[in-house]
Amino acid sequence: MLTKSLYSPSQLTSAIKLSLIAAVSTTALTVSTHVVAAEDNVERIEVTGSRIQRSDMETASPVTVIDAATIRSEGYTSVGELLQAQTSMAGAAEGASSNNGSGGIAKVDLRGMGPERTLVLLDGRRMVNSGAGADSSVDLNSIPVAMIARVEILKDGASAVYGSDAIAGVVNIITKKDFEGFQFDVTGGMTDKSDGENGDISALYGFNTDTGNYTFGAAYSERKAVIQSDRDWTDAGNSSFTPQGGIVGNKFDENGNPELDDKGNIKQEVKNNNNGVWGPQEQGYDFTQDSYYQTPSKRYSLFANMTQELGSDIVLTGDILYTKRQSNQQLAAQPADLLLDVCQAGQDKSTCVDIDNDMAAAGIVADENGQVNYRKRMNDVGPRIYSQDTDTYRISAGLAGSLDVNTGMNWDVSYTYGNNKATDSVENAINANLMTNAIYADQGPWFSGEPVTDQGLLDSVGYTEESDGGNEQHVFAAGLNGELMELDAGAVGFAIGVEYRYESGYYNPDPLVVAGESTAAQQDPTEGSYDVFSVYQEISVPFTDKLTGEFALRYDEYSTFGSAATWKVGLTYEATDDLMLRTVASTGFRAPSVTELYGGDTGSYDYLTDPWGREQDPQILVNYTSDDDLQAEESESYTAGLVYSPSYVDGMSLTLDWWRIKIDNAIARQNTQTGLNECNKGIQSACDEFNIGEDGDLTNLTSSLTNVGSQDTSGIDFNLAYSFEGLGLDWTISNDTTYLLNFEQDGEDYTGTIDGNFGAYAQVRNNFSIKAARGDWSVMYFNRYIGEMDDEYTDTDANDKPYDVVGKVDAVLYHNVSGTYHINDEIMLSLGVKNLTDEEPSTVSNGTAGGTIPEVYDTIGRQYYAGVSMTF
Repeated sequence: MLTKSLYSPSQLTSAIKLSLIAAVSTTALTVSTHVVAAEDNVERIEVTGSRIQRSDMETASPVTVIDAATIRSEGYTSVGELLQAQTSMAGAAEGASSNNGSGGIAKVDLRGMGPERTLVLLDGRRMVNSGAGADSSVDLNSIPVAMIARVEILKDGASAVYGSDAIAGVVNIITKKDFEGFQFDVTGGMTDKSDGENGDISALYGFNTDTGNYTFGAAYSERKAVIQSDRDWTDAGNSSFTPQGGIVGNKFDENGNPELDDKGNIKQEVKNNNNGVWGPQEQGYDFTQDSYYQTPSKRYSLFANMTQELGSDIVLTGDILYTKRQSNQQLAAQPADLLLDVCQAGQDKSTCVDIDNDMAAAGIVADENGQVNYRKRMNDVGPRIYSQDTDTYRISAGLAGSLDVNTGMNWDVSYTYGNNKATDSVENAINANLMTNAIYADQGPWFSGEPVTDQGLLDSVGYTEESDGGNEQHVFAAGLNGELMELDAGAVGFAIGVEYRYESGYYNPDPLVVAGESTAAQQDPTEGSYDVFSVYQEISVPFTDKLTGEFALRYDEYSTFGSAATWKVGLTYEATDDLMLRTVASTGFRAPSVTELYGGDTGSYDYLTDPWGREQDPQILVNYTSDDDLQAEESESYTAGLVYSPSYVDGMSLTLDWWRIKIDNAIARQNTQTGLNECNKGIQSACDEFNIGEDGDLTNLTSSLTNVGSQDTSGIDFNLAYSFEGLGLDWTISNDTTYLLNFEQDGEDYTGTIDGNFGAYAQVRNNFSIKAARGDWSVMYFNRYIGEMDDEYTDTDANDKPYDVVGKVDAVLYHNVSGTYHINDEIMLSLGVKNLTDEEPSTVSNGTAGGTIPEVYDTIGRQYYAGVSMTF
């Protein structure tokens, strides 16, 4: 249930109230701001999911509100961490625990439908997409926790109100406004293993004038790393790319005969040279000693907002945000995977490699192209260190006023500009061409099985990748809202408006990566833009004293795919003074992003199982492609539920909502693992779709974006809130439950399953908290439950034949405790412990790191945190 705004009628002039209303209503998500009607003095508020000001607190759409006090007490240090802990999230949104390929970004994944299907707004206006460049979603790291007053999560399809990207719902981050005085906050924490330190310092200053308010803030945040192998539960990595280096050769049985697979092909393994004799590789390389569970980062933020009356009926509002993020990830040294030409009779030895007698005896032979496959983990050069330096700007300004029409109407115009620029580097990358030539020039150092110690030789093959990218956004909007007429049951409210938006993005990979001369996957540049013009209208009709209808209609015209028209119908019925029933039906859409339309081909090493059993490593190279002819996704969403506040139990309220979201023409990549399995079973269409060659040749394995995807998900949300007095204490109890009934994507059922590529779709997620307070102190206990899930994977029998297995991943329950104490009116202390019992993450067979999925489970362990807040 929404709480009322902190603004009261006596605090600011009516014109300032109007400006705040207009500022948040312009681009859709409203901010629960009070307004006083000119004639009847009825207090009206704007509720999440509608532009229409109204006197009631509840609408047809379910909303979760998380205030600054909750954020502080539960020890959240980033918006991403806060959102990922909510029960309405699923999948595996990238964040602080994402090490491989995240680029330091934090995302939200409402209902597990993908970050690109959740719209993120800042103070009711769109936030620019941000990250490495040409991004399709907002980097939550660009929004500092210090500036947040509350976070509102609309858990309903909302394209008819907000336009594209709001298929799964909307997250609106409301910043601190109308602040007077000075506030200084310091927080810090670390794990019980003395690593993963984090800290935040922020300052907020604001003052009122006779005609306005000005608020300024600054924040600094730092997070340090946690190495995977520093957790004793971590499964050791087992990559076939080892520091010794080796060549792929035939595999022999104990009698010296070549081993055959079920198709009669000779099995292969990587050989290395131990003391001059070529033989089987004894063990794989443990990459967990180089990789992170928690990635380090630093963030610097400046923000400000203002409200200034320009006249009796016109008010100017504005806000600005700047965030610099410097982040790192670290992976094991670059794996070099080279095809080397084998010397032929009379060939220049400086352009090929020799296969000597020992190598031939070990089963190393040239393939049909006269080449051998050489593999080496380049530890001699050093681990891959990924670095990002991003700058994100957002400036928004608006004018608002009122018209003396009917009972009074409010108008507003605004402009919002967003810009994100990033530089990206990878230290200790390898130039494949130069390394190949170095091997041709002198096989000795590379085939010895010993570390390469010649620094000059290493410097000649290693280099630092450099790339850059960015995003830009312009939004012009204008709106009008008020009351159309008076009916017997009340006033008919309305809102109409227009909007123009321009989006562009680009990403330039390192030239060597573009040329395919790096040992990293080849990638092409991305650049493109589009614009959209939109008109919308919304109306609220009180049919009776108890029944109210909400209707919205929106039309969007895109420069890319064309037009989209969406609608929403909602009903609320006050069955009794205690019980309200509500339901919504709506349509939605998502426009293809710049990357989806114009993205360059990109190689991705996905965790896959090769059903032919030929791949030596669980990470298999897949070529990702885009399509500039993509059409918009289309969706339908439905909710039905109730809000119950029993009069016989003071302080108690509960909500119960059923929801369902269906997407057609989804922009998605088909399940590559399914394609591999079907091709292996002889389904030629799967082989063709994924570009799988004869006999399981995965050299050109490809995954293309298409509009043939689909999603269908449904579930039940339950919330209980209860505040009461007992034993001389003030108690607050809250419980949130999401029960997932169904999640299907592209015809596959992921309900109750977990997978490294798709994340977790637990049927039950639950958050429970209980808080006791008295006078200057409070204590809170909070737990988070993730239910048991099926773990589907492929195993091999005694004859190395693959078969499907369904295992179980254990449920997990995390316990947190925290407390606050007010020393006086100016100083407050807080402290807490997260994951009090140091629960270990559940094991996942196809996990992305350490035998689990860090985006789903806590891989850091027990953490302590403390803070002090001073207000003057």
